[in-house]
Amino acid sequence: MKPTRCSSRGRLSGAVLGGLLLAGCADIPAPKPVSLVGFSPAFVQGYGEGCDSAAAIRPWRDESRYQADPDFERGWNDGYSACRRGR
Repeated sequence: MKPTRCSSRGRLSGAVLGGLLLAGCADIPAPKPVSLVGFSPAFVQGYGEGCDSAAAIRPWRDESRYQADPDFERGWNDGYSACRRGR
């Protein structure tokens, strides 16, 4: 069986694609640590989900919990705002 070789065009395309993927990640600032000690578990969960949503291509949230739980709502709003502006 004859071994296959990558063409120089294929290696170059792979290198360019890999570079673009890494360059895209370089623009995303790492979140700064935030102390959520003393906040309710609902607030902390909302904060985490809001922050994750801010980093997503399409923001999302648990709408039923957001409407029903004021601590979750405040946490989600704070997390979303903090992560959206890079803390």
